[in-house]
Amino acid sequence: MNNTAIIIPSRLSAQRLPNKPLKLINNKEMIVHVYEAAVKSNVGEVFVATPDEKIIETINKIGGKAIITSDSHKTGTDRIFEVFSNSLKEKPETIINLQGDMPNISSDAIAGLAEYMSKDKCDIATLASDLNPETDYENPNVVKVTISEDFSGKFKNALDFFRIDKSLKKNVYHHIGIYGFTNDSLLRYVKLKRSKLELERKLEQLRALENGMSIHVGYIKSPPLSVDTEDDLIKIKQLIENEKK
Repeated sequence: MNNTAIIIPSRLSAQRLPNKPLKLINNKEMIVHVYEAAVKSNVGEVFVATPDEKIIETINKIGGKAIITSDSHKTGTDRIFEVFSNSLKEKPETIINLQGDMPNISSDAIAGLAEYMSKDKCDIATLASDLNPETDYENPNVVKVTISEDFSGKFKNALDFFRIDKSLKKNVYHHIGIYGFTNDSLLRYVKLKRSKLELERKLEQLRALENGMSIHVGYIKSPPLSVDTEDDLIKIKQLIENEKK
């Protein structure tokens, strides 16, 4: 997996929680938590892709690698492609798109996804975990994925992604915001027009499914908390600070 790059798209202008990447959790910026987990996975070089100088400064301060990007990108994948294309000259064979708002992401989960991508079994791979039936089904901030059959410890085909599930379908899981691309699949993906369901549901992975690209989903036991709101930030602060005690 030496020819793998982990690219973390990050920006300050999130509508629901502005300046999210720089929010402090246990005296450390959120984006630093994610960056350090990526480095700890030991699967390849790690880069933060951002249009914001404050994020560049934050990553540089810890000796990390951050690359300034355009501020006009419509999706995170567009942002990672700029780094892949311009800075990395399209050389990595595997590209991991790791969302910058999961400060308790497991380095083992990142490594497991990268290992699966090295087997060249799909265009894109991602991860999922169990849904909380009390809170997740009607929470639009928790993205759901339907898979072809029960996991049984193996990666399965993704059939659909959505935000609200009122039907209690079988084989529906909590989708986790990390994606593995092959070199070829990333080049193919960015050439596709934004799709109907992608725009309606605000989920860019649907562009791949609607254009016949294969997405395989792996299971992890505990989902990392994605920070979208102030309430999420409070929860993750409590979780991480308790882990340090």
